[in-house]
Amino acid sequence: MTTDSADGLKRRIRSFVRREGRLTRGQQRALDTLLTEFGIRLEQGAIDLDVLFGRSAPRILEIGFGNGVSLAEMAAAHPEQDYLGIEVHRPGVGNLLLQIENQGLKNIRVSCDDAVEVLKQQIPEASLDAVYLFFPDPWHKKRHHKRRIVQPDFVRLVREKLKTGGKFHLATDWENYAQHMMKVLSAAEGFENTAGEQAFVPRPDYRPLTKFEQRGHRLGHGVWDLIFFRR
Repeated sequence: MTTDSADGLKRRIRSFVRREGRLTRGQQRALDTLLTEFGIRLEQGAIDLDVLFGRSAPRILEIGFGNGVSLAEMAAAHPEQDYLGIEVHRPGVGNLLLQIENQGLKNIRVSCDDAVEVLKQQIPEASLDAVYLFFPDPWHKKRHHKRRIVQPDFVRLVREKLKTGGKFHLATDWENYAQHMMKVLSAAEGFENTAGEQAFVPRPDYRPLTKFEQRGHRLGHGVWDLIFFRR
């Protein structure tokens, strides 16, 4: 997404803020020693996913994996699939690398860069079987809605990277954002709602139930899942 800056040049409105946070010793060690093996960098340019993972397999991209626990759980449960996770929060990246090390996972690769730029510059077209976007920053204040990652341009970019029949799975615990997601995806060319027009889906078994989500359920908070596939 772009907007006019004061000098008339176009700049993209970022959907995230880099919050470095405090790294534990373990997370710092993981970043120092494991990122070279399991990480990709934007400056590498376009990547060959078969070369990256050393095999041909279904490929799933998760954008904004948080602390990485759920991504590691999915990868451990589905060793036949390859997972590429993107997260700009370095403590979360370090934590995922520790999960990879502790569980001996071979089917995860990690990026610390801007997801939009990774998609644009590094992911081949029609190469992904699924894109997951779970609990992105809701930017709940109305004046900040323009910062939400789910915008028409972003959805078009995701579509370009999905295979025909590939799915885009989103989840949020903000009802206003859920309605926004539904509006944008329903209007997007080349996508179809797997649940039918304007319908949400129950949480699929493959999406782990996070501790945060469990707490929300106890408090009566809702969670909305949407799954659209590329026609």
